[in-house]
Amino acid sequence: MSAGLPHLVRRFFGVLGAVRLSPAEQAEASRLLEPPERDLFWGQRPADQRHGLECARAVLGRCPGRPDLARAALLHDIGKRHAGLGVAGRTTAATLGVLHLPVKGRFAAYLGHGPAGAADLAAAGAEAVVVGFARHHHGSRPDHIPAADWEELCRADCA
Repeated sequence: MSAGLPHLVRRFFGVLGAVRLSPAEQAEASRLLEPPERDLFWGQRPADQRHGLECARAVLGRCPGRPDLARAALLHDIGKRHAGLGVAGRTTAATLGVLHLPVKGRFAAYLGHGPAGAADLAAAGAEAVVVGFARHHHGSRPDHIPAADWEELCRADCA
């Protein structure tokens, strides 16, 4: 899945208008997470927490018996926390990425959030689908994730 312009525009406004998760939403997210994953999730910016929860809800709406897919959706962007970028920085990084211009430092960390998040998730003992979706969600489906699962996860991320 590549991040096309409509997805980037939706994410921009989502980040711009994001509010912290309510106590009920925090409890909902916590119920989906395994204990080692919690620190990773709560270390994200509120916009990424909200996006992850919205993706997890979308997956559970279509696949109610798949908490593994819900966790993959919930945690797929956790690598973005390494970049420490706000709205302006994220917009700049995304624009440079779309234009295929060279990036360094925090912009590179932001654009490379998939592998960074996957490494964190692997260290936390997350399932292969959780690690794999974090690593590859802006690319091609890895062989170990069934096509139907990949489609559900990508559909939730683009919603």
